[in-house]
Amino acid sequence: MAKASLESEVRELWPELEWIRSSELKEKTLKTWMVAFERSPLEPKELHEIPFTLLVPGCKVSFIAHKRSVVHIAVDSARAMQKFYAVELPIDMDTLTSGSILIDVGKLFEYERVDGRLKQSVRGQLLRHPFSGAGLCQEMGLPDEVTHMVATHAKEGSLGKRTAEAWIVHHADFMSFEAMKDRLIPG
Repeated sequence: MAKASLESEVRELWPELEWIRSSELKEKTLKTWMVAFERSPLEPKELHEIPFTLLVPGCKVSFIAHKRSVVHIAVDSARAMQKFYAVELPIDMDTLTSGSILIDVGKLFEYERVDGRLKQSVRGQLLRHPFSGAGLCQEMGLPDEVTHMVATHAKEGSLGKRTAEAWIVHHADFMSFEAMKDRLIPG
């Protein structure tokens, strides 16, 4: 796939990139997704088709629907928190937006194609997406504050401290995941 075409497809997946005011951070966030696609068996259009999690059997919510909802939930939550705690709890909205867009970029490495079908790869079984995603973020020169959010957004991050931005994104992600999981698996 041509770089210009891939860039256009990633921008179409992530219109929220435009919320990032820093042109450097916006560009690095975009490029990270582009490199992930270059190294993944997935194509951008497939994020509209694959389930957002392999942990919920029969999940019908697409990867991109879940991911974009997490970005919106996180940004809206951060805005509400800024309204009430602006001085006591400063939140860097660019860091929060970039990190929330990137938290699951490593999931692109959790798949492989076998006989034309997508399945979880051995790499995906051995290195969950917080690890592979954080590694890619470091490679792409993203700030440590963004890489920290990718590394700590899931259960692996519960053993350490999280920044305010990381807490917000962690809860936005799990709020939507847990609610969906409980709705999809009755009982």
